[in-house]
Amino acid sequence: MTNKLHYIIVAIVAIAAMAFTSCISDEFSTSTGDVLSFSTDTVKFDTVITRQGSPTKQFLVYNKSKKMLNISSIRVAGESNGHFFLNVDGMKGDEFHDVEVRGEDSIYVFVESRLDPTNQDEPEYLEDNIEFVTNGVTQKVAVTAWGQDVIILNDTTLSSPTHLTANKPYLVYGTLTVDTLINVTIDPGATLLFHDKAAMMVKGRLTAQGTQDKPITLRGDRLDHVVGEIGYDIMSGQWDGVYFNYGSFGNELSYVTMRGNTHGMQVYSYDMGVRSLHLFNCVLHNASLLTLLGVNAWIDAEGTELSDAGLVVADFLGGKLGFVNCTFANYYLFAAIEGPIINLETEYEGGEQAVFDGRFDNCIFYGNTGELNISALDGLNVVMRNCLFKSSGEDDACFINCVWKADPKFYTEREKYIFDYRLRDGSDAIARGDRSFCPVSARYDRYGVDRFASDGHDIGAYVWVPAPVVE
Repeated sequence: MTNKLHYIIVAIVAIAAMAFTSCISDEFSTSTGDVLSFSTDTVKFDTVITRQGSPTKQFLVYNKSKKMLNISSIRVAGESNGHFFLNVDGMKGDEFHDVEVRGEDSIYVFVESRLDPTNQDEPEYLEDNIEFVTNGVTQKVAVTAWGQDVIILNDTTLSSPTHLTANKPYLVYGTLTVDTLINVTIDPGATLLFHDKAAMMVKGRLTAQGTQDKPITLRGDRLDHVVGEIGYDIMSGQWDGVYFNYGSFGNELSYVTMRGNTHGMQVYSYDMGVRSLHLFNCVLHNASLLTLLGVNAWIDAEGTELSDAGLVVADFLGGKLGFVNCTFANYYLFAAIEGPIINLETEYEGGEQAVFDGRFDNCIFYGNTGELNISALDGLNVVMRNCLFKSSGEDDACFINCVWKADPKFYTEREKYIFDYRLRDGSDAIARGDRSFCPVSARYDRYGVDRFASDGHDIGAYVWVPAPVVE
């Protein structure tokens, strides 16, 4: 009985399979009504650096009829003078013939772009069409790109005073070095793109003074999208970082946004009596290890956001530290956060004690990890005044007028890839700061909002702006 049942089931499955396959014909359709469908009508490359190959895009070509279709021609129309290339069935080129697609099946078409220099500063818009001819019917999928010329710096040492301008982006390979005793100025609006593992080493002095309208950008060189509208610069670890070497003093950075690296900004000094680095209305964001490291260095910062790192946001081994109205936040996306938001290291290799002289005023410490590596600052010359913490605690000689177990209510939504550390309505940081700690030079935040416009003084890098009323 069991064997008979087994044979019956096998027969039923075989008959069903024959019935299914009989629905799909191996014959070719020649009807002009049987044409192709596409998963997109436009392949967009966004910004492509000229003289470099682009990331590969792909789309699907569907045959929704039951009979096979013979695509007599697939080609790039050539309207862009040969800047786009195809890969169909594993073959590269710009034109293909007699490509077969079975009934109710599909094929992938891969598209790459390689753009010639545009010989202009601004990006140039290029467009073309991929043409498909099936049964005498021509169909098109548009393909577009912005071509951007760059100035390439390949293991370059700047050994004389230099201006890096905003005319074209700079593409850094290897290490860009500012030589000893040399001052390099980065103009407002300039962009430095760093290739994989590329870094900047400052032995002399760096002056990078952007403005609210023309910030300076330091980021990786991937200008495409990870998926959908999510830009690739959301990814950390794309390049190495910026290093201020022993003997580099007087570095001034204003309105600089640095993101997507591994080691962040690292400052080394043998003399904490001379200021190494001043950050004003800057953003150090999204590093796979840390955004800022200071070793025995004098570092000052106002209105600066330090956010999202896989290890710690900021790590200090001794030093003179002055942070006013800064936001330290960690919602790192790509791995479990290993350490606290701020790590204060008290001992050098060999056992020598690190010396601190630190003030954190009107600062926010908040995120998906603990705030400090030590529960109290006893024994260290570090004071935190009018600061906001996620954890519960109480004031003492080192924590003065602080806001404990509080919520700044950032606009950040990690699950939606939104990392916006401004304050929403109802934030516990609103009007809880002390204006006397904030210098007049830091009156306006990075968005141009006046810190002194209201009676209270907000904690953190950004001034609260009431959300618009939705009627």
